[in-house]
Amino acid sequence: MLDGMNLSAILRRALSGGGEFADIYYEEGSSTSIVCEDGKIEKVLAGTDRGVGIRVISDLRTAYAYTNEVTEAALLALADTVSRAVKGQSFDRAINMGTKLVGSGFPIEIPPDGVPLQDKVALVNRGNAAARAFDQRIRQVTAVYRDGAVKTQVANSRGDFTEAIRTGTLFLAQIVATQGDIIQTGYEPVGRFMGHEIFRERSPEEVALAAARRAVMMLDARKAPAGLMPVVLSSEAGGTMVHEAIGHGLEADLAGNGMSVYTGKVGEQVASPLVTVIDDATIPNARGSFSFDDEGIPAQRTVLVENGILKGYLYDRLSAMKDGCASTGNGRREGYHAKPIVRMTNTLIAPGETPPEEIVRGVDRGLFVRKMGGGQVNTVTGDFVFEVSEGYLIENGSAGEPVRGATLTGNGPDVLKKILKVGSDLGFGIGTCGKDGQGVPVSDAQPTLLIEEITVGGAA
Repeated sequence: MLDGMNLSAILRRALSGGGEFADIYYEEGSSTSIVCEDGKIEKVLAGTDRGVGIRVISDLRTAYAYTNEVTEAALLALADTVSRAVKGQSFDRAINMGTKLVGSGFPIEIPPDGVPLQDKVALVNRGNAAARAFDQRIRQVTAVYRDGAVKTQVANSRGDFTEAIRTGTLFLAQIVATQGDIIQTGYEPVGRFMGHEIFRERSPEEVALAAARRAVMMLDARKAPAGLMPVVLSSEAGGTMVHEAIGHGLEADLAGNGMSVYTGKVGEQVASPLVTVIDDATIPNARGSFSFDDEGIPAQRTVLVENGILKGYLYDRLSAMKDGCASTGNGRREGYHAKPIVRMTNTLIAPGETPPEEIVRGVDRGLFVRKMGGGQVNTVTGDFVFEVSEGYLIENGSAGEPVRGATLTGNGPDVLKKILKVGSDLGFGIGTCGKDGQGVPVSDAQPTLLIEEITVGGAA
């Protein structure tokens, strides 16, 4: 760890070739991964890794290098390497390191590293057995368990020194069911920054059965009708809509480079007056939460859209320096081998006041989406396409017949402006968000939403 090292000397060495800012990022992590496929344990991986990265920002450009040799001599050599990539006036200010700030983290009742490996293997076997026993049409079951604990330290040329630890647990099931030439899949994950107490809230059997029910139910569903129609997104659908349709477009590196449909629109209406969008890294135990981001900035709650009006963007240090503002604590990285970039944390549409059951009752005919699948968005235009993994036809104010193969296609700002009702509930989804070759854990949430009309892809 960085404790006991002459951090000021290392940082000054990194800035000896020039630059306005430098930081040191230390990471030490341990993890376990278990995969059960075809009824047998296919993979058990457990290990530890640690390393350090040093960054210099000069003239709004980044020089970055890393090593897994964690000694003061190695860090001084690494600092020399980074300094040679920078040209400019030498850093001439004193670097006085302050007292180390330690993040409080989240309480962990049952630390994964104290649970025997055979008990972790039993979790995936339980999920596998429950799914296979559900229906004879289930052909393939994949059950995955992961846990990890990561300790980080960040020190920078402004004298800040922070430390944090995150412990997380994840379980997921992916099911394939077949009937004749019809193949359907079901997917269900559960994961948070907490220990094995997560399985008190939802057992492996419950997760696996949710995925199995979805796959089997879709076998008998008819193809979704195509066309322009009202759509109700359940709070159970997860936050794919907010993540893809607006979240990425509000990351300041994209918006600042003109790569977002929301570029230059602060103060303008970009959504229905019923819509408020928040990125909040302070939600206890949520998959996108932390004490400090990967640049040592405290976790924050950032209101991005308030009553339909765009209030601002998500920033890391570099994008904040470019715009002359403060970071919002959204500098994140996959590991010590990667430089930090602007990323979402827990992004959500705030709940409204309408009971969710009233929203469905108000629709004569449309599509009810209980669960979203994957999605893609063009941040420049705002155009998106999402898969629907579980959907139902709405007829006369009631969600009834299941349908399969539906997609939702539209434009982020247009669809957000067509939200007519916002439910009083709130449901979370989890995932790993990819950007610039890096993946970080996130969660997304939304209440039940009524979209006036959206293009549904399906059978003509």
